[in-house]
Amino acid sequence: MKTIVIALGGNAIAGRDYSAAAQQAAVRSTINKLWPVFASQNHFVLVHGNGPQVGNLLLQQAAGATETNPAMPLDTAGAMTEGSIGYWLQQAIDETMLAHHDTRRAATVITQTLVDSADPAFKHPTKPIGPFYNEQEISRQRQLHPEQTFKADAGRGYRRVVASPAPVKILEAGVINQLAMSGQIPVVAGGGGIPVCQDQNGQLVGQAAVIDKDLAAAKVAADLDADELIILTAVPNVYLHFNSKQQTALTTVDADQMEAYLQAGEFAAGSMAPKVQACLNFVKQTGHPAKIAALADAGRLDQVGTNIIPCKK
Repeated sequence: MKTIVIALGGNAIAGRDYSAAAQQAAVRSTINKLWPVFASQNHFVLVHGNGPQVGNLLLQQAAGATETNPAMPLDTAGAMTEGSIGYWLQQAIDETMLAHHDTRRAATVITQTLVDSADPAFKHPTKPIGPFYNEQEISRQRQLHPEQTFKADAGRGYRRVVASPAPVKILEAGVINQLAMSGQIPVVAGGGGIPVCQDQNGQLVGQAAVIDKDLAAAKVAADLDADELIILTAVPNVYLHFNSKQQTALTTVDADQMEAYLQAGEFAAGSMAPKVQACLNFVKQTGHPAKIAALADAGRLDQVGTNIIPCKK
């Protein structure tokens, strides 16, 4: 049997309604779409995003924080949303398995992702989180939070930005592998996992950072020596000249050619580029293929999507 890591994009969890009921309904719909994949009886590991959820949680905490009931730091908020989304996914997976008389079940692993404290990303935060602020609001935010960094965001106002370091190692990879090999479905590295560094005493310290979910999924897949990485998103393929009259869908591309497209700037930095980079990282490290496809096409993944394959030797 193969080991397959599946990364779910934000559209798998939430739309415009961020109530718990709406997000749980979206998760159930997602898992129902994935049943044809699960039915293959391979070993599966799920990775998911948490961007909107952690942003909303930080807002809720900030609005209600007091000296005696302070808001939690970003790494802890990330862990909280890893747990809540994992809980929704576990319920949806277990319900789907029961409906198909399948004995497999899901288990969430609150995952720590080791990052390098010397990663240049810590000095150049780029990942936007939280709300937009106008000129007046940003002045107040900078006074209240001098330790935080705020930047203009595409003419829409200002947002807090945090570091987005590269994942170095998935610390719970051994546990994840044991669960997958036992026939269960682990839900791991939510939102990229909780970024941690080792201090001079070797202890793990959470960081105020957000790891890219797709890069973390690639690291999970590589650390498990998975047979395939599948990134499910909102579009059916990776495209050249996206959103232009020359738009061209890519179907099967070797890693060198895809790298050339990436370096040429064919893919948007905050959208498709990290997905392509994640696939390239996995393919080059393991020699196994990766796929980017639409969640809506999950029932026929063998026929659709963009396949990134190793280069012929």
